[in-house]
Amino acid sequence: MSIPRITGGRLFGALALVASVILGAAAVWMGGLNQDEGWYLYATNLVADGLVPYRDFAYTQGPVLPFAYAPFAGIWQTFGLLGARLFTLGLGLCGILLAMGLARRLVPDDRRGTAALVVFFLLATNLYHLYYVAIPKTYALAGLFVLAGFFLLTTARQHAAAALGAGLCLALAAGTRLSLSALLPVVGMGLLCARQGKALLAFCLGGFGGLALVFGPFLLDPATRAGLVAAQTYHTARGGFDLTWTVGSLSRLVRWYLPVFLVLGLGGFTRARLLLVAFLAVFSVQMLAPFPYEDYQVPIMGLLAVFAAVNFVGRTDVALPRARLLVLGLCFATSFGSPLLESWATNGQDRFWSRKKPKTELAQLREVARTIETLDPGGKTLFTQDLYLAIETNRRVPKGLEMGPFAILSDTDWRELLATVDCPVAALSGYTFAIEPPVCNERPVEQQLAYWNLLKAKYRLVVQEEAFGQNATPLLILTRTSD
Repeated sequence: MSIPRITGGRLFGALALVASVILGAAAVWMGGLNQDEGWYLYATNLVADGLVPYRDFAYTQGPVLPFAYAPFAGIWQTFGLLGARLFTLGLGLCGILLAMGLARRLVPDDRRGTAALVVFFLLATNLYHLYYVAIPKTYALAGLFVLAGFFLLTTARQHAAAALGAGLCLALAAGTRLSLSALLPVVGMGLLCARQGKALLAFCLGGFGGLALVFGPFLLDPATRAGLVAAQTYHTARGGFDLTWTVGSLSRLVRWYLPVFLVLGLGGFTRARLLLVAFLAVFSVQMLAPFPYEDYQVPIMGLLAVFAAVNFVGRTDVALPRARLLVLGLCFATSFGSPLLESWATNGQDRFWSRKKPKTELAQLREVARTIETLDPGGKTLFTQDLYLAIETNRRVPKGLEMGPFAILSDTDWRELLATVDCPVAALSGYTFAIEPPVCNERPVEQQLAYWNLLKAKYRLVVQEEAFGQNATPLLILTRTSD
């Protein structure tokens, strides 16, 4: 009996698939906790309860994510943050599949398989990318809409419905993450320059119709309109510019996506240039932020990966087997040698000795949630600014804390809240009372101490975790004293 011969493409694809599964599991289970994933999911729970963002609670992004996630809220209400991460990773993987399909459509027939494989290597075996499309922030959903829009654009000339759908998808992307709205005029200008009049008309109908669908109900209602405007002032109020931070952000982006940039340099710039222009447009908008975190670029890195792969594989002087081997090797080296793995396993170093984490941050979160449940069986509320704890315990926090450590409360609001809070359990990390939004400076220590003293009058310490959650701050678990 003969053994089927495994071709190079299939072998590389199988290796990449195995690596992707391993790295994806690491991203979900080992990946560090992020405060944002708590308040995004909490907003989703509130929408599932029938509340409206901007009117009933503060929310600083477009409204699409909480409404898109709300029908699936039962997943994290049952399985906690682990369920939310698996669901979100599913969206991220769908985006990667669309990126592969997009690449296939932009190269000659005999190079389609390799183009798709290279995109898979660049995204699905990139630990950093998998982590940020696994944690429930806006990135996975926004990236899915972006790639769906550009995938549909490939047939926009022949099918007006595809152009209409592309406009709608990019409008939904803008409604998920506001900086992605830059894609709409870029694509519109691209269709205009290509003299695709019918496609441009259909795209505009889809784009404007989508924006009206997403933002119209909120702009027409005075209460939600005021909240939506306030959300944008939140983004601009931080202000300032730090050159060191900006350069560092660029440096880290190159490090996390080094294979993408290397493949980009090895290819040309002759194919699918609209992808590059679209990427640069959003990239520039996001780099204008006072503190442009490199993960802001995650939803558009699929576009850059496709552009790089198409131009690299499309070169006639590139041997396809060597191209596959080169890119896969680069991706394996950068992902399995990623500093993320070390940061997820340790809390830094004490002189000569590494401070190893006894368990992953997600496992620790689940353990703390069980402690809270023991102290308050069947409880419905929790006083905390670490909203991933509210998600894991399926509890509600006092009104005003819907954005966790980024909640905007005046001094009077805080004092009133601390005087009236009646949650049976409080779980307070180093983020509690520390950040003064929207500028995000540290709140004066004297004011923080005043709030802690008000809290001490009503709560007693039960459990202390020395290193918990994002950036490993102490966590205090307190129970309410009898009046």
